[in-house]
Amino acid sequence: MDQLKILVVDDESRMRKLVRDFLVKSNYDVVEAENGEQAVDIFFSTKDIALIILDVMMPKLDGWGVCKEIRAYSKVPIIMLTAKSEESDELMGFGLGVDDYVAKPFSPKVLVAKVEAILRRTNGQSDETIEIGGITLDNTAHEIRIDGTPVDLSLKEFELLSYFIKNKGIALSREKILNNVWNYDYFGDARTIDTHVKKLRSKMGQKGDYIKTIWGMGYKFEIDSEK
Repeated sequence: MDQLKILVVDDESRMRKLVRDFLVKSNYDVVEAENGEQAVDIFFSTKDIALIILDVMMPKLDGWGVCKEIRAYSKVPIIMLTAKSEESDELMGFGLGVDDYVAKPFSPKVLVAKVEAILRRTNGQSDETIEIGGITLDNTAHEIRIDGTPVDLSLKEFELLSYFIKNKGIALSREKILNNVWNYDYFGDARTIDTHVKKLRSKMGQKGDYIKTIWGMGYKFEIDSEK
């Protein structure tokens, strides 16, 4: 099997080397960029980047700018690195379509585990198509349609909706959602799920009402007409 290629973007050479060494040990092919402009050039010239690890604070073009440019053309998974742990930064990252968010300092082993979890899901989707309540979920094309109209979801939003649909009618705690959708030992809190659910509901329009809030616990996917 060919090595999956990961683009590591950070203006600190020591940080790039640290991340690269751990990724190479896990049999990934690593490409490096030292600033945002270089990252964008490499991404669009290389074409086969499987995932991007992207620092926020960089010269020439910061991580947010890089994310915006790439997201305009690609849904490649992006893990954002930042020296801050502000809630506003997390929300901004998720709003731009970032798939995961890691605050420095971090454990390289945890970062690699997150990379593996995202790539495992990205490259191991089931080929089934599920149709329910006007929603068509196509795992092969990684596509959602609502009443026949395509809806643009991030990777994490797609996985979250898929998990909800496959567990229709079941009350799901936030902890259970984190364990199954994020699929690794998550060192965050419920804000991550709530933020994604809020965005997902918004993109789903009226169908967003299918995702019911269970106060003090979590969520349940339920179609009113099927009650």
